[in-house]
Amino acid sequence: MSLRWRKQKNFIDKLTSFDYVNLCSLNFIMMLKKRLKTAIRHEQIAHAALDIVRSDGIRGLNVAAVAEKVGLVPSAVYRHFKNKGEIIGAVLRLIQTRLNQQYQDVIQQNQEPVEKLNLLLSRHVELIGSNNAIPRIIFSEEVIGGMPEKQQQLYDIIGDVIRNVAAVVTEGQNKGTIRGDLPAENIAVSFLGMIQPAAIIWNLSDGEFDLIRHRKNTWKLFSDAIRLGAEQTD
Repeated sequence: MSLRWRKQKNFIDKLTSFDYVNLCSLNFIMMLKKRLKTAIRHEQIAHAALDIVRSDGIRGLNVAAVAEKVGLVPSAVYRHFKNKGEIIGAVLRLIQTRLNQQYQDVIQQNQEPVEKLNLLLSRHVELIGSNNAIPRIIFSEEVIGGMPEKQQQLYDIIGDVIRNVAAVVTEGQNKGTIRGDLPAENIAVSFLGMIQPAAIIWNLSDGEFDLIRHRKNTWKLFSDAIRLGAEQTD
């Protein structure tokens, strides 16, 4: 047996040895645990940031405040995020995850597409209404007028909502329950228009604007406009 093949055989024997496989498995498990621990800590910090913005506004958000909320020293937070901007980025990712989870939950429902849209609208309004920190962060100067990567994150969040809603609209168009003379994406943007302006008004009014009543009234207008038979000729 040549030296080359002998080396390969030794390597294969090493790979298949019980101790070596166990060691590799242990290292892999430890790596997964470390990643999971980091992901959990990131989510804890993002939740803490939302709580701070809810009570103290965006100006009250800083690394020291987050550290106190989570029960860490500031240096521990800095190991995960370099500054306030990165924490806001984590919050935006959390918001995006929640919105996408809502969509996944809604599409599993045994309902017609129009009713799925109504349920999705209700979930979005409930999410905003239960946490005033969300519009405060999304429409903050740090995001809207801040660094390009935060603007890109917000654009991605809006893009996900439009794509998700458009998918439900397309389902309705294929089933013949939603008008087909308009692109699904245009209808999805109109859907988004029921949420964003209302969220801004609700935030500026410090919660006095009635989001629930707005949702019910605007849904009637929207649903009447998108149902099959609502087409108009130019």
